[in-house]
Amino acid sequence: MQDIIAGVRTFQREVFPHYRKLFEKLAAGQSPEALVITCSDSRVDPFLFTNAQPGQLFVLRNAGNLVPKYDGLIGGVTATIEFAVVGLGVPNIIVCGHSECGAIHGLLHPESLQNMPHVANWLHHHAEPVREILSRSGRLGGPDEMQQAVDANVLVQLENLRAHPCVAEGLAAGRLALHGWVYDIASGEIRAYDDKWQQFAAL
Repeated sequence: MQDIIAGVRTFQREVFPHYRKLFEKLAAGQSPEALVITCSDSRVDPFLFTNAQPGQLFVLRNAGNLVPKYDGLIGGVTATIEFAVVGLGVPNIIVCGHSECGAIHGLLHPESLQNMPHVANWLHHHAEPVREILSRSGRLGGPDEMQQAVDANVLVQLENLRAHPCVAEGLAAGRLALHGWVYDIASGEIRAYDDKWQQFAAL
């Protein structure tokens, strides 16, 4: 904690003064350019890899960057998506997975989650189609299983996202666009899904 507290003091003393006018403006309201749905992984920082300023991104993080299927029940993910789309009018939603994702590893190797029943349940309910996709394509257990699963998970979550009423309405009205990204921790590269070619390619 001492390192974290020292970081707060450094921010207040050396960083905040450079952003004072921006923060004064943001104190009156926000108008982010995108909702980013990404993983809680400590190595993944969407503000860092997009070089975004405070106020540009509205960020939703959870284990595995998952979007539960819309079933009418109220949950934190659903509420956050609705607030971003309806309350803030974001024009873009980015679902961003990443390399070496612990949640996806747990999905592929459920025995590793024996002591984490809530994580196992979360993944089973919202990411199980990923295993089915890999199984059908013969890639489950293959040498590139992890990358294939991370990619497939982004597409599954985009599909779940499209079923949320506010997202479906925004897409139909042409005021909302969806994007699928995968961030590579080691290289800093981002691959984006191309609907036309139906594959991920360097951004």
